[in-house]
Amino acid sequence: MRLHLYFYIFFFGCLLFQTSCASRQNATYFNNTTKSEYTQQEQNLEPIIQKNDLLSISVYSLNPEATEIFNESNANIGRSSTATSNISQSVGYLVDQEGNIQFPLLGRVKAAGLSKKELRDHIRTELLRRKLLIEPSVDIRYLNYKVSVLGEVARPSVLTIPNEKITLLEALGLAGDLTIYANRENLLLIREEEGKKKLTRINLTTDELFTSPNYYLKSNDIIYVEPNKTKIQSVSPARQWLPVVFSGLSIVVIAIDRLTR
Repeated sequence: MRLHLYFYIFFFGCLLFQTSCASRQNATYFNNTTKSEYTQQEQNLEPIIQKNDLLSISVYSLNPEATEIFNESNANIGRSSTATSNISQSVGYLVDQEGNIQFPLLGRVKAAGLSKKELRDHIRTELLRRKLLIEPSVDIRYLNYKVSVLGEVARPSVLTIPNEKITLLEALGLAGDLTIYANRENLLLIREEEGKKKLTRINLTTDELFTSPNYYLKSNDIIYVEPNKTKIQSVSPARQWLPVVFSGLSIVVIAIDRLTR
């Protein structure tokens, strides 16, 4: 009888060990990388302005006093308090639901659907045409350029990107990197383009990312990192009870061993 009990304990021990071990290849990045250079696919990283975007538009000219009225909306209006923190509020120019911004002296200006360069050229042209400024220059930046990283990362975050350019790997690094329980073979990238949400799966255990158009992220991208099988099994009822059963069997074996001596 003791032989059978030892066998069962050994069997359950092996089962527990196997379910707790993860493959090394599933826990590391770019396992099949053999090249030293990768050619990035050509893509237009210039984001298109969308509704609800918040823009900083700065105007410069030979007459600084005349440009003040155009730059008032870029100033901070102070800080507002919440239950957990203070939030700096920047005014900027909000693209409304019709795709327009309200620009001083020019009135409603169409912004949605344009690139920053196109909007910049349009504002400059209008300032010259209406003889409001002499030799004006216009600079446009996003105040809400952000990406979100969710799921099995150390610090799920909404990341504000001041330089308006970030790679997928940089975003994961800013979120504290993937946890050991992350499924590196099946990241989900959610991207909204032309009013449609597009879902793309990304495998970080291969080198396909280096030539993918998704290597660089775009504003409002969402990255979701799903848990691997080990994490799922660890929260399953069967996995939670397995150590208890194993401990119980060990106690029974010890008790029988003592009684049969």
